[in-house]
Parts: sequence; C-alpha cells; structure tokens
Amino acid sequence: MEGSFPSERSTKSSNLSNELDPQLLSDQELVTTYKDQGGVERGFRFLKDPLFLASSVFVKKPERIIALSLIMVLCLLVYRLAEYRLRARLAETEQTIPDQVGKPTARPTMRWVFQSFEGIELLHVQTSTTSLTIVLRLEVVHRLILALLGPLYEKIYNPSG
Repeated sequence: MEGSFPSERSTKSSNLSNELDPQLLSDQELVTTYKDQGGVERGFRFLKDPLFLASSVFVKKPERIIALSLIMVLCLLVYRLAEYRLRARLAETEQTIPDQVGKPTARPTMRWVFQSFEGIELLHVQTSTTSLTIVLRLEVVHRLILALLGPLYEKIYNPSG
C-alpha cells in the first residue's frame, strides 16, 4: 500500500478483520475472504423464502430455538455442500444442465435442482410373492445430476436396481 499511512492500513484491516499483521493476511487475501462471505449470505436467503415455511414454525423455549437453529444451519451446510459438489463435477466433466429457462449452465443453484426434482414419485408395488419400487418421471437430466453427485445418490433413486 504505497503512499498510504500505516494508520490507514490498520484502520482498513480492523474494519474487516481482527488480523492487523499484513504478513499474516495481505490486503488481497482480506478482500477475497470478505467477498467470499456472499455465498454464505445467499445461502441464508432460503430462511426468508416462503417455500421454506420458516415463518410457520413457532417455538417458545430457548432450547427449542437453539435446536431449530442448529437444524437450519445443518440444512444450509448440506445444501451448500451439494451445490459445491455438483458445480465442481460439472466443471470437471465440462458438462452443463438446463437452468430455469432451459439454457445450459455449469453453475446451477441447488434450489433449482431441488425444484427440478419435484413431481418425481415412488410407486410401491407389493404382491404376495414380491415387492417392487418404481421411480416415476425420472428424466435424463435427473439421471445426469444423480450421476454427477455420485453412486449413493443414484442408488437412492434406483431402489430396485
């Protein structure tokens, strides 16, 4: 930071971090870390989404509020990990999937992926000799997403095979 006073460096860093030593955290690293918080902030948007139905949950006891908060944070963690994994696998394999308007994207949101799986149902057929589960309305794009996420996900949507 040529031409600036040392006190300016300390003030700028202390506004964003507790780390004041430029040897441990450069200005560029500080800015990058700060900008990366946007992903987390976007992740918490789902709490305000009417589809999440968070406003319909009412808990009174502090222990239940803490438990519900923990569950929500764990849900967000799973959501972000799945999104990261899918995007990474799409990039590795140089593939895309259709977005909401049908355009190819290599950076889909998990919200869109979850919505694309709406309407897929399991049909359980049970006779006196056998039991069979059939997955209905699973399309090629769904199979691609499951394959990119890994064998465990494919197995969940292929219970008979």
